[in-house]
Amino acid sequence: MRASSTFKKELLKRWVKGLQSCVSSFKDLSFLERKKAIKLSADVAMASTRGGKSCWSCALISNASKKEESKIIVRNILGSEFEKLTKPSMGAFMSYKRVRSRNILRRSYSSCRKIAPKKVQASSIGKRLVRKRTKVLRGLIPGGESMDGFSLLEETLDYILSLRAQVDVMQCLIDASELLK
Repeated sequence: MRASSTFKKELLKRWVKGLQSCVSSFKDLSFLERKKAIKLSADVAMASTRGGKSCWSCALISNASKKEESKIIVRNILGSEFEKLTKPSMGAFMSYKRVRSRNILRRSYSSCRKIAPKKVQASSIGKRLVRKRTKVLRGLIPGGESMDGFSLLEETLDYILSLRAQVDVMQCLIDASELLK
């Protein structure tokens, strides 16, 4: 699966818009601050190109707009969509509620189960590994902390495709800048 060329064009357009808003302040920034500004503009451009159609894009935009120093970049990239995409949504709250309810149900079920023998079973090791890897994945995906397992996998696939498109766009920019030398 690859991202469409229209997605990449829109991503590039929004990223350039974000970079243009940073250019005036680049002279005053250190190398690390420039790097953070470029990464922020690329991430917000990627999330805004996605248009709030996924949880990770909403979470990424929301997190970026909370910081005062990055709010200007976010506002320039989003333009008229800023208010719509940065206001808190009920979707994340409902997802958190669903996970919490599932955890309560799981705890009540486990307390009435019979205690398994001390012998370690392969299924319990597998479940432990899946839980551990899911926890790591939740930390990698923006907004992943509040998702259930299926949504997390779906959002991960979408996030990977968007990151791949971002890499392709950046590679095209590098190739174009090398041609200009």
